[in-house]
Amino acid sequence: MPASAPTILATSAGYLPHPRLRFRFGPMMAFAGQLSREAPESDRDGAIRICHLGTASGDDRSFQRDMEEAAREAGYALHHLSLFSMPNVEDVEAYLRSFDIIWVNGGSVVNLLAVWRAHGLPEILHRLWQEGVVLAGVSAGSICWFEGGVTDSFGPQLAPVTNGLGFLPGANGVHMDSEARRRPLIRELVADGTLGATVCTDDGAGLLYRGTELIEAVSERDGAGASWIEPDGSGGVLERDLTVRRLG
Repeated sequence: MPASAPTILATSAGYLPHPRLRFRFGPMMAFAGQLSREAPESDRDGAIRICHLGTASGDDRSFQRDMEEAAREAGYALHHLSLFSMPNVEDVEAYLRSFDIIWVNGGSVVNLLAVWRAHGLPEILHRLWQEGVVLAGVSAGSICWFEGGVTDSFGPQLAPVTNGLGFLPGANGVHMDSEARRRPLIRELVADGTLGATVCTDDGAGLLYRGTELIEAVSERDGAGASWIEPDGSGGVLERDLTVRRLG
């Protein structure tokens, strides 16, 4: 078992600017790698193996190449699970089990959930999570692990999504400091009960879960915050900032 306990790293992070490439992997991806190698029996030789799931962006081939370039520079062994127009491997579960980290990219979380369910991915991913494969991702690849969140998958106006995988309790908000419409809508949806208690990240921040317990919030850039929004019991909400640990 790669990780010492079922582990999810849900983020609004992972990619940083690069002078030549579209982006580079930042400390958040390195942190995911550390999590995947912490158990004594996971002390393997060779590069950390990452499977990129780009379902939310339709398995965009140009972005897959950008991921490969960033992984090459960082020293990771990165491959893809593509589901369009058919799975690129015969045995999806056996293929995913061969990786240390499953990294889910952003895009349409609504389309991601629909396609994953058509291919039986929720059950497969749940088994691998329990076995210690680290599940991680950014944006749609963060919201998907929770019961719901808010999304622009339906159109330009943000709307609730309430049929997430539910591996983690409550809802998830992403890009809280860069998209001003998200916080007021999440507060409204938590207040009226559409969403449960919601844990949120600014760009550059992430949330580490062991099983279903939030262990800590982390960031790969200065000032990136995380917060918790929950019902106050009288039709409103309470919001509090979480302590965030800066990654190296």
